Amino acid sequence: MKSVLEKSISEIEEKKSRFIGLLCRVSSKDEVKAFLMECKKEYPKATHYCYAYIIEQEEFCSDDKEPSKTAGFPILNVLKQKDLHEVCGVVVRYFGGIKLGTGGLVRAYTKAIQEAVQKAKIVDLEKGYIVRLHFSYEEQNKIDYLLKGKEITSKKFDTTITYELKVSIEEETLFKEKGVNHEIISSCWITKKE
Repeated sequence: MKSVLEKSISEIEEKKSRFIGLLCRVSSKDEVKAFLMECKKEYPKATHYCYAYIIEQEEFCSDDKEPSKTAGFPILNVLKQKDLHEVCGVVVRYFGGIKLGTGGLVRAYTKAIQEAVQKAKIVDLEKGYIVRLHFSYEEQNKIDYLLKGKEITSKKFDTTITYELKVSIEEETLFKEKGVNHEIISSCWITKKE
């Protein structure tokens, strides 16, 4: 299974209409909504914000008032053809005044997202976990050393310290072996180490 490492952007022009293809890694519908909002902020006053996503086994696409299956569906098709998962593709369109017809729209939306995929760094995914670690202030240096290089998504400092992060199945097993107090919050997909 594959996904994108980070956001990628492409831009094409078809008969004076601008099509901006954007690709981002997502793992929830909330992240899809946030990415759409980011696109709308970055590209205000666009005519259409068409998108598609694949998260776990769920696929969804939106034509955002373009004719049926001329925008969201072509975006989704490209994501599926490239075997991308945990991903959202958005194509922002600024209408240039010339109608493209259904075939022209399908080609333009397909090309815009294909170019964003070509520019993206594609990575392999593996199953992992979102874990929560609980430890004392005395253990912080040991835990920080153990997690060196890992992205900690949440840190809370109270009577004890709590970290949340994504780890591979092997890393979670290592926590057990080292006696690190943790709980598995949910399963997730993480970037596979080379």
